[in-house]
Amino acid sequence: MFERFQLPDVAAVARRTMVGALVVGALGLVVLLLFSQTWGALGLCIGIALGIGNFRLIVHAVLKVGRRADANKRRPLAMNTLGRLMAMTVVALALAWVKPPLGLGMIGGLAVFQFLLLANVTRSMLRAGAAGGAAGGGPGGGLALLFGSALGDPLGTGDDAGPGVIDVADRGDAGATSGGTA
Repeated sequence: MFERFQLPDVAAVARRTMVGALVVGALGLVVLLLFSQTWGALGLCIGIALGIGNFRLIVHAVLKVGRRADANKRRPLAMNTLGRLMAMTVVALALAWVKPPLGLGMIGGLAVFQFLLLANVTRSMLRAGAAGGAAGGGPGGGLALLFGSALGDPLGTGDDAGPGVIDVADRGDAGATSGGTA
């Protein structure tokens, strides 16, 4: 299913998630302020802002690592993301210990952002699955960008079929082995 998730889908997911997070954050801010929960409202805004910032940093790191020629592209991304998540968790727990409404609002804002991101990714993947049928997308898809796969073309430009990918159209004998013999 991931191979049908193309690069334009990644941009659409990011845009929908950012707009959705801002709308839900504004609504949550108004509701919390109506109930005189100023610390919770502030925490919600901080949590959503941290979620947006973390997502933008992940996208930037993926693009940076995707341009590298290193064989191991997943480890720097995983360590980078893990470090940021640990820092945000420590800050949220410290705030929840010092000022519970602020910390819980921050945790809620982070959770809202992650839920919106997951919902938008799921929506795009289901839409790509319905549009793509049983056949997958090309090797230059958006998930090659996200996961730095061995398919080559980490930026999804379609210029490189990558190692281990046989392009049947480029082989002169595409229909020559239809009898099952090699």
